[in-house]
Amino acid sequence: MVRRSKVKENHPRDTDSSWLEDPKTLGMVKSQVEDVDLVRLRREQFVRSAIVVFCRNGYHSSTVKEIAQEAGVSAGLIYQYVSDKEDVLFLALQLICYTLKKGLPEAFKSTSDPVSRYCACFEAYCRVIDANRDASILTYRETKSLTREHRGLIKSMELETNEVVASAVRDCISKGYFHEIDVELFVYHTIMTAHAWSLKYWRLSRITTINKYIETNKKFLLTSVLTEKGREAFEKLAICGVD
Repeated sequence: MVRRSKVKENHPRDTDSSWLEDPKTLGMVKSQVEDVDLVRLRREQFVRSAIVVFCRNGYHSSTVKEIAQEAGVSAGLIYQYVSDKEDVLFLALQLICYTLKKGLPEAFKSTSDPVSRYCACFEAYCRVIDANRDASILTYRETKSLTREHRGLIKSMELETNEVVASAVRDCISKGYFHEIDVELFVYHTIMTAHAWSLKYWRLSRITTINKYIETNKKFLLTSVLTEKGREAFEKLAICGVD
């Protein structure tokens, strides 16, 4: 019988751990344990701990033993669920990508108004980054440490997320709310603004709040692309408190 150790309380857990079961990545990390529920439980436990350790020490300086200590389990137990440390890193980066991949479509469907939909996507992106700052920074630091296959999957998940934002932008253009713009460049401008919250959190958190950051940058982003029709729509949203 496998004994289940207690997960440390300072490690937040997903109420939805379906990020561990993404069809595109399922099976890419081998496990000696066949119990699907147990694999999900254990991986969620030590991946959260790994993010803490990797951000504190750096991926290359971290050991599986340190991850195990942070998670309150043995290193031997971790090796029952992954083959090596790179597997753990891949699962950690998959977490933030999947969280974005799930959160943005929900925001997209929350409204039918094109401008409001773009705003909802941007806000959702910022809030996911805020809730997963360490994991977000880890993607910048350590994606290069993955195997080519794992790196390709992470990039693919990012592009899928980008497409949700791009769809909102194209809708705004087709309905006359945005000027004709380079959609992909504007999408990257949007998501990099969201990422900056985690990358420069050490300073931004001292001069503003996440709510003010979202509202201020929403206006900065839209100022350069809104048509007259778009400005009127955005002003109505602001008056109604929708955005």
